[in-house]
Amino acid sequence: MSDISETIQQPIEEAGKSKINSMVALLVAITATFMALCNVKDGNIVQAMSQAQAHAIDAWSYFQAKSTKQAIAENSVELLKLQNTPESNEIIKKYEEKISRYEKEKTEIKAQAEGYQKEYDDTNLFDDQFDMTEALLTISIAMLGISSLTQKKWLLYFAATVSLVGIILGLTAFMKISLHSDFMSKILG
Repeated sequence: MSDISETIQQPIEEAGKSKINSMVALLVAITATFMALCNVKDGNIVQAMSQAQAHAIDAWSYFQAKSTKQAIAENSVELLKLQNTPESNEIIKKYEEKISRYEKEKTEIKAQAEGYQKEYDDTNLFDDQFDMTEALLTISIAMLGISSLTQKKWLLYFAATVSLVGIILGLTAFMKISLHSDFMSKILG
């Protein structure tokens, strides 16, 4: 039993003396903490995207309902014109008023639906940015673990650089500054 204890104790003592391991521990703590914050914000963004998409779908459905009502009213006007009776003229005027109202309402509903779609698209941009941040930070943490095992300084510096790029990307997403990469989105999406 003491052989196992000695075998484990020696690497633990050496790891505590290593400057690389101290740097790895610090960078992992910073990177993981920032990644957790980004994950919370990304979750909120996804909820906002879902809500905007639901509103857009509802608005387009409402637009379609108004279009159907308008088409029915237009067909009714055509049929009433074929009848050409004195009573039909009054009814035609009522239907034409409805047609005008439906057209006006459709314009308003369309603008509203397009606004929800724009909100979704704008929010999706930052969702992608947070996703790229998470990917970079996850890769960085994995590389930091390997640099701790191999004790390679160049790998530590490379992992730290990847982490820094991920943190910068995340910070810009928090500040709603777009550093969105369509190329990366297509690869990851």
